[in-house]
Amino acid sequence: FGDVLVRLTPYLLAALAVVVPARAGLFNIGGEGQLLIGAVGAMAAANALGQALPRTPTLIIMALFAMMAAAAWVGLSAWLRHATGTNETISTLLSNYLAFLLLGWLVFGRWKDPGATGFPRSRILDDIERLPMLWGRVHIGIIVALLAAVLVWAVLRWTPWGFKLGVLGGNPEAARRAGFHSGRLAASALMVGGALAGLGGMLQLTGVEGQLRPAMMSGYGFTGVLAAWMVRHHPLRAIASSALLAAIAVGGNGLKIREGLSSASVNILMALLLLAVLGWGRRVERGVKP
Repeated sequence: FGDVLVRLTPYLLAALAVVVPARAGLFNIGGEGQLLIGAVGAMAAANALGQALPRTPTLIIMALFAMMAAAAWVGLSAWLRHATGTNETISTLLSNYLAFLLLGWLVFGRWKDPGATGFPRSRILDDIERLPMLWGRVHIGIIVALLAAVLVWAVLRWTPWGFKLGVLGGNPEAARRAGFHSGRLAASALMVGGALAGLGGMLQLTGVEGQLRPAMMSGYGFTGVLAAWMVRHHPLRAIASSALLAAIAVGGNGLKIREGLSSASVNILMALLLLAVLGWGRRVERGVKP
């Protein structure tokens, strides 16, 4: 159960990174890269601080740097959409590969730990740069992720900004006629989503990994996309879908070890679950009894 909660944290924040732009009719497929850029931003902040501050302000600064770095990263896709008409689905998807290359460049070169004995990784974070633990491997980041889901739901439901995003996503022409700044709204939705994913990367770095390495959080962003699509981009329901996918991932690891299943079997199960949920929802919409 603890492992499921640990995996739930980045899954949920990656799902929220899809939920917010989806309200504006946008598709952010770059959660994978935004998680990594968040982790890179957090490590950059930790390196700059040099253990000069106590734990709480250190973690807050690392979180802010992670969110700003990921927001700026997806901001490039928002700028391409506005300036050249490039579809954000394509640009955010391709930015994932750039993020992996950037992480590899850092851990193989500039930030490589001299004591890593040939393994590409950064230095190990100090204790004041790590999240407090609740029990076992479960860190306080799970509380942050749950609060983020509630906050996103409240903002999208009760604030003028959330209302405008809904109008933009539902009827862009109506939003234009109402005088909404569609370009700014779209960019803000993408950047808020990127900031949430960046926070997830920071929590995973400081709560689980403790260092940067090339394969960290592989597949987490795409799992977040599945979690968001399973619940039709509802921020609170994304908690349940993220928990379900986390349980499948954790249980699948045990099955791969004990039963010798292929690593692709977990991904196949997640895909079948997504198709089943979407198909059931479509039948309900058409008035067909499931």
